[in-house]
Amino acid sequence: MQQNSTRALLLVALSLIHLNGCAAPLALTLLGVGAGVTTGTAVSYTMDGIAYRTFTAPLPQVERATLTALNDMGMAIEGTEKTDEGKAIKAKGVDRQIEIELQAISSKTTRIRTVAKDGVFFKDRATATEIILQTERILGKA
Repeated sequence: MQQNSTRALLLVALSLIHLNGCAAPLALTLLGVGAGVTTGTAVSYTMDGIAYRTFTAPLPQVERATLTALNDMGMAIEGTEKTDEGKAIKAKGVDRQIEIELQAISSKTTRIRTVAKDGVFFKDRATATEIILQTERILGKA
């Protein structure tokens, strides 16, 4: 059933793309409805390759786990800074720029948002996801 509804949505979206310029945003919106894909580990994505997840853990604990995960993955930490909503972390891989935002939802809940940029236009969703998965693994040991 899921496969049929996905096909139908794709068919409608592709059909709308061929209409006049006003229909293209509608087609992109329809595609966006199906773009919030969630894996079995509760990592979600935006249309432009940003991975995010919410942990039931305080921000300082998630920050420590994230920094440890980046270190374990061989990523060089370029800096951290306090933001209005929590913390921002910048790191670098061999050919990836990593941006992580930690947002305190409550005193015991933190949302992590990761972006792994591969050049100017591309985002590496797999690397962004792995950072979250490694953070989750470390939090599970805490």
